Amino acid sequence: MTSRGAQIALIRAVRPLGAISVPFGGEPVDLVVADGRIADVAPTGVLRPAGQVLEGDGCRVVPGLWDHHVHTVQWALNTERTALDAAESASEAARIMGAAEPLADGRRIGAGMRDAFWPDLPSLRVLDAATGECPTYLINADVHSVWLNSAAFRREGFAPTADGMLREEEAFEISRRLNTSDDASADRAVIRAAARAAARGITGLVDFDMAWNASAWQRRVASGFDAHRVEFAFYAANFARAIEAGLRTGEELPGTGGLAHVGPLKLITDGSLGTRTAACTHAYDDDSSNVGVLNIQPDELRELLTVATGSGIEVAVHAIGDLAVASALDAFTYTQARGTIEHAQLVRHADIARFAHLGVIASVQPGHALDDRDLAANLWRGQQAIGYPLASLFAAGVPVRFGSDAPVAPLDPWMTVAAAVHRTEDAREAWHPEERVTVETALRASSHHGDAEIEIGGVADLVLCGTDPLSADAEQLRQMSVGATLLGGRITYRA
Repeated sequence: MTSRGAQIALIRAVRPLGAISVPFGGEPVDLVVADGRIADVAPTGVLRPAGQVLEGDGCRVVPGLWDHHVHTVQWALNTERTALDAAESASEAARIMGAAEPLADGRRIGAGMRDAFWPDLPSLRVLDAATGECPTYLINADVHSVWLNSAAFRREGFAPTADGMLREEEAFEISRRLNTSDDASADRAVIRAAARAAARGITGLVDFDMAWNASAWQRRVASGFDAHRVEFAFYAANFARAIEAGLRTGEELPGTGGLAHVGPLKLITDGSLGTRTAACTHAYDDDSSNVGVLNIQPDELRELLTVATGSGIEVAVHAIGDLAVASALDAFTYTQARGTIEHAQLVRHADIARFAHLGVIASVQPGHALDDRDLAANLWRGQQAIGYPLASLFAAGVPVRFGSDAPVAPLDPWMTVAAAVHRTEDAREAWHPEERVTVETALRASSHHGDAEIEIGGVADLVLCGTDPLSADAEQLRQMSVGATLLGGRITYRA
């Protein structure tokens, strides 16, 4: 039976997306799989199967889908946390948390609040009144701020603030503590979440969890994890440890059977739009004195990139505002480092060309353009750079990779593709339609490193689509039915 775990020898009657289908005029073909790779392709029925057959029934098959930006543990644990995305005010969010059941460790944790849209402001007094002595944490949707009550401040050893908010590095520290309190529970959550991801066609992700991910992925694979591939990042706090351990970007992590590879050094150089800390050239429209913050100054950033480059480590530089993006590109220019700029939500026109000239990869999240369109319209009206560029990057020849930033946005590659292609998710017209891209372009950016092909000799990481994405409308793309997901020819999901 072609159920989960089956190793497939032949995929019958599929229509591959890309050059491999051209010689066959778009007619269904059979793909032969051997040793985890595509060994041959021929018109349906010509080749004799040497093992299990997966029936494709003429469906479209695309390269395995990657999410190039995931905070894995936080994303996995969010299903156990109180959802706050529907809260329309600080007082409502506080009431929701006051009524929430505490977790097993006695804490209440909520996730997904978007206080930038609220008519009232968070305050310690309001949250204390609603939640009492149970330590309570409300994590912003962008993860760059956390709202705590007095009991939570005491538990974490932080001095309380008047509004109850911690931002940037202090917020990240709270998230680290909430995410790593119980490795066994976190690992179980990751395995459950990975099964959901496979059902959406995911064959790999880049993990930006803030823990020491080398040991975490060795532990998970040893416990039976086998749902997708992983490239894991590490942060500045563990940079020296990574160098001492001899980690090099792209190398296989021992003990993971080829599932996990070393990724980049992650550096967070500015904040976020929702927390109003993304570093911008012009002030935010609601505060003429606020241009955001640079968390890493240019001299320090250049030094970090220099050391990383000399150690064989690529970098992933978080830069959302145009000032932060320019600072990151300056550092890439100075050091000739290799890697990505993550997010790039506001980019100067001249810096689009610099991306291409330097060969710096833009790792972007098309879903953020939809989530943030109203916020950007309110807070970034005075900015002169390009907001949430996509087509502009591709037109300039910039290498582009797509992701979700889960849990900031849902980990669903089809929602990502639909966002890039249509630039709207409701009845409104496309937001900045000039930045839309084609389905083929979006699927390519959603494949491994944004350049995977279905080709003879290529890895048999594949997705069988229930609807042809090339002819699907916006809703069909978002809700794409996945017939099967294969990792090296092994079924990780079967409808």
